[in-house]
Amino acid sequence: MSFRILSFSLLIGLGAVLGHLYLYRRLVRRLVHGRLPRLLALAVLTLLTLVLMARRTFVDALPEHLAELVVVAMFTWMGVALCLVVALLVLDLGHGFLAVAWWFQSRKAAPPTTASGTVGPEQSPAPAPAMDEHRRRFLARTLAGGAFIAGGGMAAYGSWRAFSPPLVTELAVKIPKLPRALDGLTLVQLTDIHVGPFIRRRYMDALVEQANALRPDLFAITGDLVDGDVPTLGGAVSALSGLKSRYGSFFVTGNHDYYSGDDAWTEFLQSLGIQVLRNRHVRIGDTGASLDLVGVDDWSGGRRGNKQGYDLDRALDGRDPDRAAVLLAHQPANFTVAAERGMDLQISGHTHGGQLVPMTFFIGLAWEHAAGLYRHGDSHIYVSRGCGFWGPPMRVGSPPEIVKLVLTA
Repeated sequence: MSFRILSFSLLIGLGAVLGHLYLYRRLVRRLVHGRLPRLLALAVLTLLTLVLMARRTFVDALPEHLAELVVVAMFTWMGVALCLVVALLVLDLGHGFLAVAWWFQSRKAAPPTTASGTVGPEQSPAPAPAMDEHRRRFLARTLAGGAFIAGGGMAAYGSWRAFSPPLVTELAVKIPKLPRALDGLTLVQLTDIHVGPFIRRRYMDALVEQANALRPDLFAITGDLVDGDVPTLGGAVSALSGLKSRYGSFFVTGNHDYYSGDDAWTEFLQSLGIQVLRNRHVRIGDTGASLDLVGVDDWSGGRRGNKQGYDLDRALDGRDPDRAAVLLAHQPANFTVAAERGMDLQISGHTHGGQLVPMTFFIGLAWEHAAGLYRHGDSHIYVSRGCGFWGPPMRVGSPPEIVKLVLTA
């Protein structure tokens, strides 16, 4: 298991513990009265914490039809809880800031002392009465109500944004070695769709229709296509057979495709007419003008079960280094090495751009190339935010996207 996967799992576990502890202290202890209701709330939050920490083991132990319902409920609660925590933190910080500002203002407005260091009777300020229990409870309820409104609104917006059509990002990328005859070649990237409990055939049909409207020369599907096996999700994924382009559709594996059965999905996608590039390259164009499209397996997927994984050497075997080349790689890893090996452009996904606040602020700490276009010498890498989502069915601060790249000479 890679360091990033381990770190991500620990982050989810730590977030579940701290988030539920904060919700208990901030909402249950302040608003719920009576020992029994508090104990029940604590038991529920503890159970939710354990389920999130051991989600894979827990879900695998359930019957398939029940497991899907549990996954939907679990990830929905994860998103709602995160939105509540964010809203509460913002309100608490705002309340704390106002309290500090009031304290400084009251100190500033205090009357001057006399020569003896005391204040005259007529100038003595009345002591501020301590906040009684009624006022404390009213303030707690007011802040909690505001948090429920703000957090609920954030969750509702995030859900709408996650299931709405992805935004289209179109940009030109200069490739000096590109033959003039291929100047303007267009490539549409679909990545991190995560077909599974939330995303099914209806979403896929709409995505294919939107992608076809961009009229690209080829499609690149750069991993994390599914979260489930072929018998369960094959009907939804078969919508990809409707992708229409001049040079066809190409796929490389992501880490979630390994979790879901990479060999079975490779065979299924090839039956749909989608070329799967597992550490190999193909020629795009004709004998007069062409470029190499290189595909590698997921950077970390092969480490599960000692399977075939990322192998750039094998993918480049027999390739003319003087030819223009585009690399499809799910994770934005090893870009500098790939650029020095002659890859003019790397197209990746995996990060989701953070997907949901506050991860959108921290994703750059985990990845040097987190989202967008980056450059190393004459080579570029584009990291897409992805078309779908994983975990909470929400996107806030990182909308889904379809990427259309125009290659220029």
